Amino acid sequence: MKIILIGYMGSGKTTIGKALSKQLNVKFLDLDDYIEAAEKSSINEIFKNKGEVYFRKKETEYLKEVLNRKENVVLSVGGGTPCFGDNIGLINEVTPNSIYIKTDLNVLCDRLMKERDERPLIADIAPEEFQEFIAKHLFERSFFYNQAHHKIGNQYKSVEDVVLQIRKLLV
Repeated sequence: MKIILIGYMGSGKTTIGKALSKQLNVKFLDLDDYIEAAEKSSINEIFKNKGEVYFRKKETEYLKEVLNRKENVVLSVGGGTPCFGDNIGLINEVTPNSIYIKTDLNVLCDRLMKERDERPLIADIAPEEFQEFIAKHLFERSFFYNQAHHKIGNQYKSVEDVVLQIRKLLV
């Protein structure tokens, strides 16, 4: 069984994924962490030194690698992962358990403003343009996110409530 969590950066995919994997007693994997270990470089450094095109190619390569493994896993992918190449198609082909963690714009902006320095796509966005950028970016990506088999809103819910909701959806 593979459970793939997708959604915008800051939506809580990693936190939810770790809690879910613990309850299901299966391995948790964060694709960004996997990429960093394989590339021996942080996502920020990869973006800075090799560019986004290089990163997206490697991201797809490592996604395929993880999806082809014969192990049960809860996988959290980066916010952009489903939006490039045919990554959302690959994800949906491998599992009926792709889940879009949908989060309110204001919640995302609050969370992401605190994490700007660690996120290369938003690090240089001026504070007065921040919410508009996130709203536009989220809108562009929602086409891909909405192709997930399941959608769960997580605003104003505890991690435990979201995990319980996911467990009820699993095929």
